[in-house]
Formats: sequence, structure tokens, C-alpha cells
Amino acid sequence: MYDVIVVGAGPTGTMLACELRLHGVRVVVVEKEPEPRKDVRSLGMHARSIEVMDQRGLLERFLAHGKKHPVGGFFAGIPQPAPKGLDTAHPYVLGIPQPVTDRLLAERAAELGAEIRRGSTLTGLAQDEDGVTAELDGGGGGGAPSRTSLRARYLVGCDGGRSTVRKLLGVPFPGEDATSETLVGEARIGVEPGTVASVVAEVRKTELMFGIGPVGDGMYRLVVPAGKVTGDRDVPPTLEEVKERLRAYAGTDFGIHAPRWLSRFGDATRLAERYRTGRVLLAGDAAHVHPPMGGQGLNLGVQDAFNLGWKLAAEVGGWAPEGLLDSYHSERHPVAADVLDNTRAQAELMTSAPGPRAARRLVAELADFEEVSRFLTEKIIAIGIVYDFGGGHPLVGRRLRDVRLGRGRLYELTHGGRGLLLDRAGRLSAEGWSDRVDHVVDSTDELDIPGALLRPDGHVAWVGEEQEGLRAELARWFGAPVS
Repeated sequence: MYDVIVVGAGPTGTMLACELRLHGVRVVVVEKEPEPRKDVRSLGMHARSIEVMDQRGLLERFLAHGKKHPVGGFFAGIPQPAPKGLDTAHPYVLGIPQPVTDRLLAERAAELGAEIRRGSTLTGLAQDEDGVTAELDGGGGGGAPSRTSLRARYLVGCDGGRSTVRKLLGVPFPGEDATSETLVGEARIGVEPGTVASVVAEVRKTELMFGIGPVGDGMYRLVVPAGKVTGDRDVPPTLEEVKERLRAYAGTDFGIHAPRWLSRFGDATRLAERYRTGRVLLAGDAAHVHPPMGGQGLNLGVQDAFNLGWKLAAEVGGWAPEGLLDSYHSERHPVAADVLDNTRAQAELMTSAPGPRAARRLVAELADFEEVSRFLTEKIIAIGIVYDFGGGHPLVGRRLRDVRLGRGRLYELTHGGRGLLLDRAGRLSAEGWSDRVDHVVDSTDELDIPGALLRPDGHVAWVGEEQEGLRAELARWFGAPVS
């Protein structure tokens, strides 16, 4: 019997497996695809996801395969420079194709001891007071029967927008169906790069969802609106379909040939009514789908996993205080709702109708104000998120950026996924919680606070210098003390 079954080996599922394994949770990841996907649905990571990787000691792996790009021009593609002094040690976008992100997280999960079963499709699930039974088809390997069942204390659906887990649970998924569809892929071209650049620049004067650009190795990434909304977006477009759409918008198909992959995505916008049903939870696209504007999808899912992992591990480990696991929904559901709203707004601003184009010009003028630019940027890169912990110091509920300490960097102390008591004067104590919380006595010139309690996800749970108040927050987030 496992502690947790994770359905889906995308970045949300593998990030969750990594977080669970840091706490010794026995986890198996089941994935219906027999091999990792090659299509590049996401092109990079925003600041908060970069911080997440830094907090777990993984950032160097990602930097080795990515490229840093300036922050700016995210909101509806309106060109704006990055606002000054963003509250992060990582004020850049890390360009890295999703297949690389998938591979790096899967490798880390395996290193930590997670089991990953590919070619294994979830066909049914049932839960009771003690656990969840998952019925699977395929993935046995080595002559094992094609149908099998797994038993675990919890199950998490990280299986995408068409989530089987969500459908089997019967969780309502209200929102809007796709009204438009976009074709995307990578292929070689048969014209000069200069010709591509000039034609694309002209088309984008009126069609912002069109683009072709080099991605290396002689390959070009292409994005072009489809002619209609299909019934099944899992079926990739044909090369001829892509050529026809390119000719419709640009008057040429650029001689594209030898595609590496072709795919399609729509602008459906939906949010699950609940993220938890008993012992089964939802994360990533299984819980929310939205248009791709701003490149927030992968980042939102990784951050779901980062919020959920330590809470689920606490539940498995028996030390979770009452309501901790339910706080996953209460904290992350509003974040997803905000992403859905901002992508809806961006989608409207990127259409060619006169009204939306007028609104786009107005938003562009407003974004010239530093405060507006900062607000929109922080919304996209997710460093402005504040969870409602009930008030108090302005830092409470926010994630704490990486700061320099006497012994090094703050994030270097968070690789183990535990809580952290940062004590600048050495007058505080985490006695009774030392199995869950690290007590660090150190100083920094970057924070004007006597002490802070950080949850494993880096969000500040308490700021102060009084031991009594600290003990109350330790119990609130880390359960009863051990005598």
C-alpha cells in the first residue's frame, strides 16, 4: 500500500511527488502516456516558479538548460519594460521548453525515491474511510497483467484539463467552452529568416495570436489561429492544415516541412468547484484551465503542488493540525480564479475587434504608470500573492524573497522542505517542533524584523519577538508539540 497515488506525470504531478518524498511519503506516479510528450506547451518559468526551484536546490539544473529573458510585456503582449525593484532575487523569465522541465522534475522525483509508472491509465477509483483504490489499465510491464489496482491513503489528480480523476469524482467544472483554437508546433522553413521576420511583423499588426520564430537547430516555432474549434484537441493538426492557416493569414506557408511536433490549444476557461473530495484532491490543469496568455499555466500547477505537498505529507505523517489540508483549497482556489480572470481580460485585449483594440490602447497608456506596470507584472509572475492568514504584519501571508544571511542565502536553508524559524536575536525557540521546523539564528540587513516563521512553501506565518505568539502559530501550522 502506498501513502499517495499521483495521477499524471506532468510538471504538477512530478513536483508534487518531489515534495512528498522530501517527507518520506511513499508515492507512486501513474501516467497514461508510455513516453514523455515532445510538444512544447510551455516555454518557460516566471519568477515565483524559479524561486520554488531555488528553495528546493533545483535551480542550477534548470539554469543549465534555460535562458534568462527580461521581465516585461507579459500582459496581453503589451510592450512594457520591467518595473524597477521587483521583490525577488530572480527578476527574469527562464526560457526552458516544457519537455525539459518535465524531464528534470521526473529525474528529481526518481532520485528521491518516487515510483513512476508509464503507460498506465486510470479507469476507476473508489474511496472509503481508510484510503483510495485506483483501478488501472496497462503499465504492469514484465508480463504483469494489463489490469491492476493500487491502494493508497490519498490520491491526487494531476491529469490535465480533461482529468479522469475529476470526472470520476463528479466535481463540477463550471466555466466557458472554447470559442477559438490555435495551432502550434515546430517545423523547418523553406524561406529566408529575414522574409519570415518581415511577414510576421506585418501580420501581427492586426493578429496578435500569430507568430513564427527560430527555436534553434534550424527549427521554427509557429503559432496560427485555427479555422474552427475541433471536438478533440488531443488529435494533432496535419501539416496541410497548418499550411492552409498560414496562407490564410500571411499569404504564404513559408515552405514549412519536417515538423518535429504539431498540436492545438483552445481558450476554454473552467475552474473546479472544489479541490478536495474526501481523500482525493485535484491540482494543476485538472483543477483549472484557461487561455495561455501570460504563460501562467505550468507555473500555476507547479505552485499548486508546492502548496499541497507539505500539507498532504503532514496529514500522512500524522502531525497535521485540523484544517491544514483543507487550506490547500482555500488558498489556491482564489489564486486560480484570479488567473482565469486575468487571462480572460488578456484574451479580449488581443482580439482585432474595434472595442477591444481601443481598450488595449487604454491599458497600454495606464501601464506607463509604474504602479500599474508593477501590479500587472506581479500578477503574472505570481510574486504578489498574499494568502489570508488573518492579518498582522504586512509580510504575513506573503512568500519571503531570498535574502542574504550571515551564513549564506535564506533559500539555501529551505532545501529540505521543512518549516523555518528565522531568529535574528537568538531569543526565540521552536522547542517541541524541532522535528518539523528548523531554528536558524542569523542576521540580515535586508529584513527589519526580529523574527519570522516560514511555512515549508516559504510563506510567512508569523513575524514578531514574543515567544507566546510564536508558539500559537507553530501549533496552527505544524500541529501539537512533541514533549
